[in-house]
Amino acid sequence: MNTPSEKALVPFVSVDNMMRLIHHIGVEQMLRDLADYIEDDFKRWELFDKTPRVASHSDVGVIELMPTSDGEAYGFKYVNGHPKNTAEGLQTVTAFGLLADVYTGYPVLLTEMTILTALRTAATSAMVAKHLAPKGSDTMAMIGNGAQSEFQSLAMKAILGLKTVRLYDKDRAASEKCAANLAGSGLETVICASPEEAIEGAQILTTCTADKQCATILTDNMVGSGVHINAIGGDCPGKTELAKGILERSDVFVEFPPQTRVEGEIQQMDDDFAVTELWQVILGQKDGRTNDRQITLFDSVGFAIEDFSALRYVRDKVRDTEFHYDLDLLADPDDPRDLFGMLQRAG
Repeated sequence: MNTPSEKALVPFVSVDNMMRLIHHIGVEQMLRDLADYIEDDFKRWELFDKTPRVASHSDVGVIELMPTSDGEAYGFKYVNGHPKNTAEGLQTVTAFGLLADVYTGYPVLLTEMTILTALRTAATSAMVAKHLAPKGSDTMAMIGNGAQSEFQSLAMKAILGLKTVRLYDKDRAASEKCAANLAGSGLETVICASPEEAIEGAQILTTCTADKQCATILTDNMVGSGVHINAIGGDCPGKTELAKGILERSDVFVEFPPQTRVEGEIQQMDDDFAVTELWQVILGQKDGRTNDRQITLFDSVGFAIEDFSALRYVRDKVRDTEFHYDLDLLADPDDPRDLFGMLQRAG
């Protein structure tokens, strides 16, 4: 049996090792760390390759590739979104990702990203809310209590100091699951019977539903002044969650406009509908929240740079630890021109 060389080996973080890493660091600390990495990369926004994700749509879902590079490292994520999966006992979203060295083209990390995507999405939401939500926000309405809900809640607690989460899902069992999982977290959870009840007294309204359709989770008359809306559920053409009237009354903030105009809430609006790019707010080039009556809306669809940040973080954290194992992934012949000879000798 041939023993692979060091050059053939790529660190691989399995689901089990990702969970061990998270418990080692602590969920809330990891959310804070990820938010810092993401914010740092938003500050370097102009360095990155930027392209809308490559999507393959079907009647039941979507499969996407999300690539980017900062000139030194290249990263991509494979991710799917299949709302019907839950009824079949499967995850709506699964993902894995890769980070590579631009100079050699060699991968330097392969990792699960199903759990990591939930963490980076929540960290991004809370990082954005830090810039846009009313100061002192301590109550969030969490509408849609599926796989993302606990992560979103804990990120808002870790980064904003959130105290109360008001839960609503059309399936009460999902809200009960979320409340049970958050027991002992320091968050007060309130299970609500309707979206209207959930948003009572909340300064942050988070919508996170999965159906692949244009739905109205929040109607225009439900949203009063002075709130921050975190719309994370809509992320493909033909899927929205908010009434058009809400968008017309809000200052809308986005990651990458060419992607958001196709996939986000603003797909309902004309192509010249005004939006502000988040990186400009973070760098102080554009205003975020300017007054107490303003409605700020983060039209979140997820962008490759956030995944790049998460990959970069995991690479840094697993180096010289037991939270990965080396995968024999790359052929490394003694003579780089003699790949066939390597194959022959293996026989």
